[in-house]
Order: sequence, then C-alpha cells, then structure tokens
Amino acid sequence: MSEKNRDRKRTARERLAVERNRQKAAERRRRTLIVAASVVCVLGLAAVIGIVAANAGKDDGDSAGPVVAPSGAQGKDALAIPVGKESAKSTLTVWEDFRCPACKSFEDTYRSTIHELTDAGKLKVEYHLATIIDGNMGGSGSRTAANAAACAQDAGKFPAYHDVLYVNQPEETDDAFADDDKLLELAGKVDGLDTPAFRTCVGKGTHDGWVEKSNQAFRTGGFTGTPTVLFNGKNIYQDQTMTPAKLKKMVEDADQG
Repeated sequence: MSEKNRDRKRTARERLAVERNRQKAAERRRRTLIVAASVVCVLGLAAVIGIVAANAGKDDGDSAGPVVAPSGAQGKDALAIPVGKESAKSTLTVWEDFRCPACKSFEDTYRSTIHELTDAGKLKVEYHLATIIDGNMGGSGSRTAANAAACAQDAGKFPAYHDVLYVNQPEETDDAFADDDKLLELAGKVDGLDTPAFRTCVGKGTHDGWVEKSNQAFRTGGFTGTPTVLFNGKNIYQDQTMTPAKLKKMVEDADQG
C-alpha cells in the first residue's frame, strides 16, 4: 500500500472518529435535556432544593408583603384551604403548584372522584399551595396563580377556580399565569367570580405573603415534590396501585366506620 493511500485511510478514520465523538456529545446533551425536563416538579436532589430556596428568597421574600390568609383558611398558620364538610371522616391533604404538570395529571385523573366524595360529605380536602416551578423554571406564575386562587377562596369560589386553572394550565415553560389579565380571563369561566373585589385582590397580590409562607412550609415539610397527596396523614401519591376507584373505596370504608 502506498504512503498516499495510507494517508487517505488514516484521514478517513480520523474524520469518522470526529463524527462519532460529535454524535456522542449530541446524545449526551439530549439525555441531559430530557432528565432536566423530567425533574422540574421534583425536589429530591439537594442541589435543586438549594436553587428553589435561593430563587424563592429573591422572588418572594420581603416583596411578598404581609401574610394575609384567605377567608376560611385552616390548620397550622391558617395555610390550608378546606373543601368539603368538616364532619367528614376522611381528610385528603394535597400540596400543589398551579404550574406543575404532574399536579394537573393528578387533578385530571382524580377530579370527578374527589368532587363526588366531597359533595357526599364523606371527604374533606385541605389544599396547600406551593411555588416550586417558579424557583425551578423562573417566573412568578405559580405565586400569582396561587394568590388568585386565594382571592377566589375569599369569594367562596375556590373549588371552581382551582379546577379552571388546572384545566387551562399552560406549558410549564410558559409563565402565562404571571399575567393578571390571564388570571382574570379565566375567572370569567367561574360564575360570579369576576368582581371588582376579586380584581383588586389579584392586582394587589393581597395573599402573596401567605402564598410565600405556604411555600416555605412545603420546603421545610420534608416533602419530595408536587403533588404530595396524603390520605388521613398517609402518603398515597407514592402508592403505584392507587386509582380513583381505590381512593373511593378507602373513603367509603372509613365513612362506614
């Protein structure tokens, strides 16, 4: 084999090696992006928790204003928004973020069952609001949507507005809920909610401080992500066998004593 042919083959091998390395690097970047996208609702890693805490401190901190709990809020520091009869024998505690896709998935799956059980007086739900997506993805839509939901609680319209927000949840990278006009537009889907009082509450961020306090309680509560769903104190969201039918049976069994 001539020296020229050997040089050509060597050059071809080098080009092939360069191309393989380029493809491997592209694949590593793709896997990194997939992993990053899949954990935006999870706080299991200490680094993520640190980022959330740092960003929350910058975004919410003192600028969140005084802590004004919404009407009827219950529990420690009045951080729970109750839905259902107080006399219900079962309590579902739900920690959610209005920008969290996993929360939307939970709501879409369990919404009708939860409504059926609360309407029947067999289940009480305590909603706690968190803002972890603001910390992970940037923006303020989690907080402004939570404030608007608290304003809806003042008007006695929380359950309906809560559902409207999840049904109309934007892509998690789209901070659409940071826009007051968007939140007011969605309020128009709830009969009787779009009032001057509600608009003032949303515009002034009346409950921003309360939302931040709720988020702080979430961060220090030992929870791993949103949604966190507890049935009479037991985490059932982590139960891979849980279904709406199973939840309904648990509630009905408890109701029968």
